[in-house]
Amino acid sequence: MIGSATISYFKNHAVSYMNRNYSTNTKLGFHPRVNSVISQLNMIAPRFLLKDDEIDILTEPKDFYNQLKEKISSADERIFLSSLYIGKTQHELIDCLSQALEAKPNLKLHILIDYLRATREYPNPSSLTTVSTLLKKFGNHRVDIRLYHTPKLSGMSEKIVPKRFNEGFGLQHMKIYGFDDEVIISGANLSEDYFSNRQDRYYVFKNVNLTDYFFNLGKLISQLSHKVSYLPHRDKILIDWPTKNLTADPKLNLERFLVETTHLLEPILHGERVAHYDNDEYQKIIEKDLQIKEIENKKFAEDPEYNDRNTIVFPVSQLTPLLKPDISTEKPAILRLLSYLDSSTVSWTFTAGYFNMEPEIKRRLLTATSKSGEVITASPKANSFFKSSWPSKYIPPAYLYLCEQFLREVNGQEKENNIKVKEWEKGVVNTENGWSYHAKGIWISEPDETIPSITVIGSSNYTKRSYSLDLETNVVLITKDEKLKRKMQSEIDNINQHTRELSIKDFEDNKDPDRNISWGVKILAKIFANRL
Repeated sequence: MIGSATISYFKNHAVSYMNRNYSTNTKLGFHPRVNSVISQLNMIAPRFLLKDDEIDILTEPKDFYNQLKEKISSADERIFLSSLYIGKTQHELIDCLSQALEAKPNLKLHILIDYLRATREYPNPSSLTTVSTLLKKFGNHRVDIRLYHTPKLSGMSEKIVPKRFNEGFGLQHMKIYGFDDEVIISGANLSEDYFSNRQDRYYVFKNVNLTDYFFNLGKLISQLSHKVSYLPHRDKILIDWPTKNLTADPKLNLERFLVETTHLLEPILHGERVAHYDNDEYQKIIEKDLQIKEIENKKFAEDPEYNDRNTIVFPVSQLTPLLKPDISTEKPAILRLLSYLDSSTVSWTFTAGYFNMEPEIKRRLLTATSKSGEVITASPKANSFFKSSWPSKYIPPAYLYLCEQFLREVNGQEKENNIKVKEWEKGVVNTENGWSYHAKGIWISEPDETIPSITVIGSSNYTKRSYSLDLETNVVLITKDEKLKRKMQSEIDNINQHTRELSIKDFEDNKDPDRNISWGVKILAKIFANRL
């Protein structure tokens, strides 16, 4: 833990990593406008240079699940899974993890999930009971399970707010799935629908440096979270805040906690480092992070050894609940990207299953001079809360109302020919052959091209909630590799197979009762906009 002297040390001795070179590698051959974006992102987040064969794009839930199982089975040293939750019925996935741990004595498993979601039904079958079986079988020395608890919920509020509502205060929402030297970045959680009939996005990165980066990020958040331990002599599961954590429990002193976590997370977010910190585990993480960035800096110095790299990846994260001031990198990176839409010949696609755009993002899209943009969101019948019980049954019409408001703004600014608003629907969710829609992301082309060369992939829904309450992580990927660009376009094409364009008429003359939005829903959508 950090005392006042150490905090002062952080402020005075945090140094820029190795006089980092913020210029763009001119040998990569990007369009000058793209080079400008790269230069701006260089000042925001770490960067990684990859080859075309180090990136795979999956489009189907079943392929995502098969990849998970294959990579779990082949892992030798480490598996790290960061998700909102692991489904309480995911026995096959747990068995796969168990078999891997049995077969590989040196293999270690790291799990980071959300405290509130994991314990919602505990001690009845829940995410926590599901993953705890691995602790009981393999022990605390091989299985590390961490539960992130938002510091925004404590004291009397935590006692009186019902479990189903307490998630409105914030969640661990990052989706990072790592196996030895490979990592999958996605928006999908680990439960049955995400493996079968819930459309999402999935990027596989086969790069050890990038994988190490996300492993380190997960480790840092884990050491700011509760630990789940198994006490064999009592046959009991214990959840506590370990003394070896990097800070004291935020319930003891929230202000001090936020000061400490901000300084602890700054190095990995911004590529800066602290010369010394009296915690061996933290020091190992930061020193490893430094080694990674030294290698990446060498690549960007136009070293001939790395001339076959044609794709740049910037990891960006929104860790607002843990930062004061907020030094998150995702929102600044997204806004920089969207400023690139001031070219009339740039094409772009924006999608989010939960449609509640952060106001500045919405403003950038509405004021873009690009003449070819599309926004894709979920139909109410593709929202997983469709026809659910009270109060969640009001969530689909609330998002529908926000979509209508956006469409009216598009028309009000006479942008209906430049921005198409579409709705994704594949059957009716929770019925036979019905799918839900959970994909989120941004794709942008170079000027005078129609296929994307830039994309954002990860956990964020680009909502007010994403930028205030939850932990999010994403990557901004920029490539000049034609094969990868075509794969990115195939992603958009796959999504668009099940979309239709919306017009104001869909809201004014609609006879479908599932599209009728009551005044009560409209009022609630405005009141609770920050938590949607």
